[in-house]
Amino acid sequence: MSAPAKANAQPVAGKSDLVAWFESGCKPAERFRIGTEHEKFAFTLRDLRPLPYEGGRDGPGIRDLLERLKAYGWAPVSETGNLIALSCPTGGSVTLEPGGQLELSGAPLETIHETCAETTSHHRNLKTVCGELGIGLIGLGFNPKWAREDIPWMPKGRYEVMRRYMPTRGTLGLDMMLRTCTVQVNLDFASEADMVRKFRVALALQPLATALWANSPFTEGTPNGFLSYRSHIWTDTDPDRSGLLPFVFEDGMGFERYVDYMLDVPMYFVYRDGRYIDAAGQSFRDFMAGRLPALPGETPTLGDWSDHVTTAFPEVRLKTYLEMRGADGGPWSRICALPAFWVGLLYDPTALDEAGQLVKDWTLAEMSDLRDQVPARALGTPFRGGTAGDVALEVLDIARRGLARRARLNSQGRDETCFLDVLFEIADSGRCPAEEHLEAYHGRWNGSVDPIFVEYAY
Repeated sequence: MSAPAKANAQPVAGKSDLVAWFESGCKPAERFRIGTEHEKFAFTLRDLRPLPYEGGRDGPGIRDLLERLKAYGWAPVSETGNLIALSCPTGGSVTLEPGGQLELSGAPLETIHETCAETTSHHRNLKTVCGELGIGLIGLGFNPKWAREDIPWMPKGRYEVMRRYMPTRGTLGLDMMLRTCTVQVNLDFASEADMVRKFRVALALQPLATALWANSPFTEGTPNGFLSYRSHIWTDTDPDRSGLLPFVFEDGMGFERYVDYMLDVPMYFVYRDGRYIDAAGQSFRDFMAGRLPALPGETPTLGDWSDHVTTAFPEVRLKTYLEMRGADGGPWSRICALPAFWVGLLYDPTALDEAGQLVKDWTLAEMSDLRDQVPARALGTPFRGGTAGDVALEVLDIARRGLARRARLNSQGRDETCFLDVLFEIADSGRCPAEEHLEAYHGRWNGSVDPIFVEYAY
């Protein structure tokens, strides 16, 4: 989840300013960048428990981990006296999710090779720090062992607002906050028309990413009946701000139409003078008219708008770039695979055309059904006489050709297609990562999830 936007005190004079904010993301293809974010669960090696914020005699805390990471050139970011994030002068940040999940928000980079180097450096630093503290890290879509009440809350004002509001909108919102991890990639667009094409392809194909990365089959130590329980959770989190966005496929889709959507999404908060003011359920339209109950008489800035945009959670989210949000957290190899998957599809014009042709006659009902079934059935989900796995192989071929045409080589002369290898292995087998975990649970793990913290830790 996002930190407060960098201060932008420009007043919002009207709806056109909000449209212009999205338009400001347009850039020529030579300036397209790749921003990769991934979350992981931190736990004590002694008893596999999630870390509290403050450590003590019983063990380390998340704050201890952040303090030691500062030695690698990261600058501290505090809120009400608490260290809650780190920033890097060359780009990127390390932030805390509500339940202490640690997130690397990577810098905007030109190639996936650079993403790989960034991720590797981050994990190398973490391995050193965690080894000193007795901490482990694991990438999964959902915490496999601990109940919601066992997860400590992090001291961030944004989360206090959401903690109160989430249960009024769905039954699984607090689980989303405390017990899930994801990996996502942020990509650019050249124009409004380019944004719309990419948005439509990405929304249609997002269930395939969910299937390929499905990695959350356990809840509180036992199988939960899903392969991506993280994805299922979004179906009962908050209908006002999550799910498929049918209007994206309608005539007239553009920046203004997305502004209208965001104006209809109820607010969470307003950030002022280092604190979060609870505005949960209130209207940004009222804010623009000076009638916001939380701040009567005040009108918003573009910084407020930027913050508000981060409080919608659809499968693909528009900011001044597009966020791909469908994948469970996972191990190192699948972190770098996600940008490879989407860059191959969306940054090569021919691949984008091919992907657009593939999905152009998919109906909204078919896409909704695919999205609804994939959390439980992953690559085995029936689709148009075949399975989601069949479509995934076709899409991976498109992505591989797109990356080959990009021809971005590393120092050994390899292009970016190498990062898709792990996905072809999954798709060829027809078995997602969660199914491997379930096989181990019913076999060599003897009905325990504890071994997952050893076998799949970073």
